[in-house]
Amino acid sequence: MKPAPIPADETDRLQALRDLMLLDTSPEERYDRLARFAAEQLDVPIALLTLVDGQRQWFKSRVGLDVAETARDISFCGHAIMNSEILVIEDASSDARFSDNPLVAGEPHIRFYAGAPLSAPSGHRIGTLCVVDTVPRKLGAIELSILDALRCLANETLAGKEGGE
Repeated sequence: MKPAPIPADETDRLQALRDLMLLDTSPEERYDRLARFAAEQLDVPIALLTLVDGQRQWFKSRVGLDVAETARDISFCGHAIMNSEILVIEDASSDARFSDNPLVAGEPHIRFYAGAPLSAPSGHRIGTLCVVDTVPRKLGAIELSILDALRCLANETLAGKEGGE
């Protein structure tokens, strides 16, 4: 397993995340709608809106997963925030970065992951809107477009441009 890397701008990224004042807050329908829609439209059992903190990834919204957070070093999202493009792992069990990851070897038995990095208003990548499946799969162009469009909506919500509930 390759632990999630640390971005060069980590100190500023963490400050941008904290400035949003979302960590450890109650669920909010505007974020839950995004996760539910992602799960439904991409036909996956798990969809998450994650925030990657210093030592953990915390789930602001979650569909199909009971835990509220996992360690950052084993997170897929920690890898996804390293670039602005959507990170797609078609079969985690055959990817050297993840094949022996506890989230692959054990619950929730991740095989497929697609994470669209989310940005704070400052531009720092602070988390993801991600979809997960327990079987390997591929995303077509339309599915990638759906995930990217939902990422744009999530970014607008994070920036306070959405009208709320």
